[in-house]
Amino acid sequence: MSAGHGRRRGKKHVEEEHENHERWMVSYADMMTLLLVLFIVLYAMSQVDKAKFAQLASGLSDAFGTPVSVIPAATPEGSVLDGLPGVIDIGSAIPPDQTVEQAEVDAAAAQAALAEAERVATEAQAQYQDLAAVRDRIEAALAATGQSGAARYEIDERGLVVHIVADQVLFDAEEAVLRLEGRQILDAIAPALRELQNSLGIEGHANHVPVTPGGPWPSNWELSAYRATTVVRHLATIGVPQDHMVANGYSDTRPLVPPADPSSITVNRRVDVVVMSTASAEANELLPGLDAGATEEGTHG
Repeated sequence: MSAGHGRRRGKKHVEEEHENHERWMVSYADMMTLLLVLFIVLYAMSQVDKAKFAQLASGLSDAFGTPVSVIPAATPEGSVLDGLPGVIDIGSAIPPDQTVEQAEVDAAAAQAALAEAERVATEAQAQYQDLAAVRDRIEAALAATGQSGAARYEIDERGLVVHIVADQVLFDAEEAVLRLEGRQILDAIAPALRELQNSLGIEGHANHVPVTPGGPWPSNWELSAYRATTVVRHLATIGVPQDHMVANGYSDTRPLVPPADPSSITVNRRVDVVVMSTASAEANELLPGLDAGATEEGTHG
């Protein structure tokens, strides 16, 4: 045999890979580890911060006006409230120094609020008396000239409102020229207005009846505004300071009585003289209530 024909090599034996049947234990161990971590986290989260719980109890007590109590006996054994006192009183749950400090702050705030309310009430009462005195002087002046009842009065959040009925008193229908009676009324009230430092709002109003088509006025807006400026001009000529007055027209948007009222045609066609309040906005808000109370008292009296 030739050298090339040596002994035949045998095939290499390949062992089959051994299947690992224990791999599930690795996954199981990982899962158990995660569960353990989860339970540890949950346990840590379940621990009650007594200081924060006391603050919560204090807040609830302030909101509802009653002491907040916790009775652990009513909860399952081993609950998160174990270890807390049988009844938590907000006075004992909060450290004494904090309790006193908060009480002092609350007392100071309440005292400041009370003082401010008293100041505003005193200011409103003083302003109401001043405006009522102006009202009485105007009514006395009208009575002295035989014009008693020509005006109606109210005191609202703006100040003293003098309603002067315009129909057949200040102006003729759809006219903005002062009648003789109108000039007499304005001349009578002018002395009381001249001595005031208050701003004066002169407001023209119309009733709900439209102006005559093709007439001198496009609408009640122009008519009411021109009537207001007519009153301003007349008051200025008899000594009322011009820089104290402002004129506005409101057409039929601010009726004194509802349009369905039989008197609305004459009552809502009017000019208002508003003696503006000089008090603060907070005090002005109390003026309508004071006026209503005084009116009711006068009615019962």
